[in-house]
Amino acid sequence: MSIVIILNSESMGEGDEELGKKLLGSFLRKCWQSKLKPDIIILYNSAVKLLTKELGVLDALIPLSESGVDLIACGTCVGFFDLGDKIEIGRVVDMREIYKILMTSDKVISP
Repeated sequence: MSIVIILNSESMGEGDEELGKKLLGSFLRKCWQSKLKPDIIILYNSAVKLLTKELGVLDALIPLSESGVDLIACGTCVGFFDLGDKIEIGRVVDMREIYKILMTSDKVISP
């Protein structure tokens, strides 16, 4: 069974943005520590910023990647935020690949 997590923001939930950033960081760290991990994490819109040093969650994303989780960033989003040279981990793909992944996955989760 293939499991995909979609992240579409640099924070989690509605309301206070700083709280949302802390929640998302905690979520990613729990994901890394869990025995059950997703196969792929897709990051689009401002979530692509998580793959840079500035948001402070690489401590969770690097071990996730090292454990086999495929970290995928939306190329249009990376370009929009001018992050091409700041992405530290994962791979940048186009929407065609993201669509294909979503359509062939067994489970898609958007926390």
